Amino acid sequence: MTDTIVAISTAHAKGAISIVRMSGSLALDIAKKVTDISFKPREAKLAKFYDGDELIDIVLVLYFQAPKSFTGEDVVEFHCHGGLAVTKMVLDTLVKHGARIALAGEFTKRAFLNGKIDMTQAEAIAKLIDTKSKQSVKILSKQLRGSLGEFTNKIREDLIEIMAYVEVNIDYAYEDLPPDLVSQIIDKLNAIKDTLHKTLIASKKREGMFNGYKVAIIGKPNVGKSTLLNNLLNYNRAIVSDIAGTTRDTIEEEITLANHVIKIVDTAGIRDKTNDTIEKIGIERSKEALNQSDIVIAIFDSSREFDSEDMEIVQLLKNTNKDILVALNKTDLPPKLDTTLLEEFKPISITKYDSDVVERKLEEILENYEYEENILITSRQIQQVQKAYDEIVESFELLNSNQLELFSYHIQNAIMYIASITKPFEHDEMLEKMFGTFCVGK
Repeated sequence: MTDTIVAISTAHAKGAISIVRMSGSLALDIAKKVTDISFKPREAKLAKFYDGDELIDIVLVLYFQAPKSFTGEDVVEFHCHGGLAVTKMVLDTLVKHGARIALAGEFTKRAFLNGKIDMTQAEAIAKLIDTKSKQSVKILSKQLRGSLGEFTNKIREDLIEIMAYVEVNIDYAYEDLPPDLVSQIIDKLNAIKDTLHKTLIASKKREGMFNGYKVAIIGKPNVGKSTLLNNLLNYNRAIVSDIAGTTRDTIEEEITLANHVIKIVDTAGIRDKTNDTIEKIGIERSKEALNQSDIVIAIFDSSREFDSEDMEIVQLLKNTNKDILVALNKTDLPPKLDTTLLEEFKPISITKYDSDVVERKLEEILENYEYEENILITSRQIQQVQKAYDEIVESFELLNSNQLELFSYHIQNAIMYIASITKPFEHDEMLEKMFGTFCVGK
């Protein structure tokens, strides 16, 4: 980390202002060479930016002195006019004077390595850039302030306390632990286990909060799936006809609902018998979309009698743990569908042109997804907490049978997995992969 790095930190597009950020031991010296001002930490100054004797732009300059900066190093930011050409000229001039172009995520990586942020805050930064919902912004902002780090550190401290109790007694293994001590340890372990389990369940259920919840519309052919999609989108995205099997492949579109971005997937009609190879592929993709979704909208045609294809949809619903919304379509026509097998799903009624009731029900489901406590925001965090949880579950039987050394081994593993959420041990390779997913300039 001896190099001084530089990058354009704003979007690479025309705008009112572009920011070029530079970090490293030479940042201040380089800034003095290209401007006509004196520098004072955390004081914004208007300056002329030169390449040699040539004036490039009039810029606003900010200097952050190490270690009181985002990266922990000297940082200088140049707020220049937002033309693509002028921004590139500012960047090239700084490179000419000794800086090098930053790698993706290198500023945030330096902040992490210099102890300015932990890994949970770094991951929150990455998610905040891409997130699409207001609820996720609130959660990520809390994690930027260190809430998840505080949560995991509390779990880690409690586990260390448990291990300390046990380690003292390992040297006296011929004696059983005092019953009251065993009871205290079990109570603490149960509390930790329950907390981790609750966090895992909540986090897995809300993975779609950051990239958009996926809603799959399923049903047998010609029940009105594509019509519902078009109504939700307010334009004709999918082809609608009276011919069964018109939709051959999944169609995915995004809408905003209840402050959440949701991805609606219209699927091919599911039926058990077809000689059409393309339709068979579409049916398999429909089932795959169901498995990958957070919410399932299952549509049944109330104007047609219940048949084996409807039964197949019912079986798919019973075999999934997704949130399910069952809609009886075409209720403006004479009813013929026996809804006895659908009663457990509390079906709603819609007409061909009505999607408002579906939107309201989706909003109710999404409101239940809102969560103000700490949740895990990356698959890496979920995997590490899952491993810690598994180690704790494994340790209970060993404690009860007084196998203290093995019990301590599992608790140590749990501590390692929890600690890795904020400060992973596999530094070099893992960090390169992690920060390589960030955008350049971040």
